Amino acid sequence: MQTAVGILPTMIGMLTAVYMLRASGAINLASAWLAPLFHLLGIPQECVPLALLKPISGGGGLALGSELIRTAGPDSYVGRVAAVMLGSSETSIYTIGLYAGHLGLKRTRYAIPAALCADLAAFMMSAALADKLFPIC
Repeated sequence: MQTAVGILPTMIGMLTAVYMLRASGAINLASAWLAPLFHLLGIPQECVPLALLKPISGGGGLALGSELIRTAGPDSYVGRVAAVMLGSSETSIYTIGLYAGHLGLKRTRYAIPAALCADLAAFMMSAALADKLFPIC
């Protein structure tokens, strides 16, 4: 119970930030701006918002991923990439924020940049492997 009470302020702060980002349209604006860069990395434009939201919020990423799969279709390239992205990445910023907040850490040093690099590698490999292992006939 003591752990739950200690984590609660961090959870409320992170969830509030995620809902504010989605409601304000900041995720869509950042997605439109970063789409050419992600295209060079092999990630479809439709999956860019998922790549931006998944490290912050697992629930938000799941909602966005299921919306992508519903609109594009589960057997489409975008649907397959979204599904692999959801399974191959972690809510890194949320997890680091939660643990650092619980432990009272003020600086996370290299944890966040390393986690974001790992997420980017997972997203790039998701697109590459979805294309190679599950080709659309």
